[in-house]
Amino acid sequence: MEVLWTIFESVVTVALVLALALGTAIVFEAFRRRFNHAHAEGHPIFEDPNSLKQVPCPYIFDPAEKYMSLIIPAFNEEHRLPGALDETLNYLQQRAVKDKFFSYEVVIVDDGSADGTKKVAFDFVRKYTVENVRVILLGRNHGKGEAIRKGMLHSRGELLLMLDADGATKVNDLEKLENQICAVAKRELGDLSASDSSSRISDIPIAAFGSRAHLEEKALAARKWYRNFLMKGFHLVVLLAAGPGIRDTQCGFKMFARAAARKLFTNIRLKRWCFDVELVYLCKWFGIPMIEISVNWSEISGSKVNPLSIPNMLWELVLMSVGYRTGMWKIHT
Repeated sequence: MEVLWTIFESVVTVALVLALALGTAIVFEAFRRRFNHAHAEGHPIFEDPNSLKQVPCPYIFDPAEKYMSLIIPAFNEEHRLPGALDETLNYLQQRAVKDKFFSYEVVIVDDGSADGTKKVAFDFVRKYTVENVRVILLGRNHGKGEAIRKGMLHSRGELLLMLDADGATKVNDLEKLENQICAVAKRELGDLSASDSSSRISDIPIAAFGSRAHLEEKALAARKWYRNFLMKGFHLVVLLAAGPGIRDTQCGFKMFARAAARKLFTNIRLKRWCFDVELVYLCKWFGIPMIEISVNWSEISGSKVNPLSIPNMLWELVLMSVGYRTGMWKIHT
């Protein structure tokens, strides 16, 4: 009996030491990231590959110059990016022909790719001109969240859409998000004429999130049991960290009015997969309306998410919870 008690004491002691070490690590890392939103780095340089001249770099606090910006983060996407860009730019060009008030830009953010992603991106700049397609080079890999943040901060649109480089969501589904944002903005501002609606809609902070929640039942049936277990566990942690309201936080198809992007992406700290959850948390803190809209989505091979991503996601969610709830992470208005 005495031996069992000794073993029990040893196990409890080791568990307490590990818990204390983990808690210390979490607090230390959350404290270290308290200024991660400051983004003191210099503005990126846009270069016209046709003339080799530098192009002025916009900032999120500048007045909008385009109706819509599409931000595409890309990390080692030389094979999937061309098809997605062709589909996206064909849609945008056709819409611009039909609607004289519609203007656009595509901002490709190369997140430190080691393959031919940079070449693919600049080929599209040459084809469509730097006025419509621009490239930001991050130099080294920071993470999807950081790539999107950088693109958002240096875009020119009234409405800003983030979408993945694999083309998993059909680009014309952006109209679903756009229409919902316009409907909410018009309720806030009253009826607007078609000619001046874009310039005023951007002043109303609104976020529209594409969602795959309607596909969940089919996905549960197709996935392995352990993947479903991990996914359910992740959703529970997300619920605890950011609260209820959005069923699918991880869909890479989200649109923001410029006023919302200004508030969110100057405060965001998480740089990898869980930045989406932080966006939901910040939207709630600022009182920014969030609209969740079903989109057409298909599985595309080559995903960068793997089982090893789960621990990193959980780590970031814990850091976010500790950082905001202890007041270490200040939200700037």
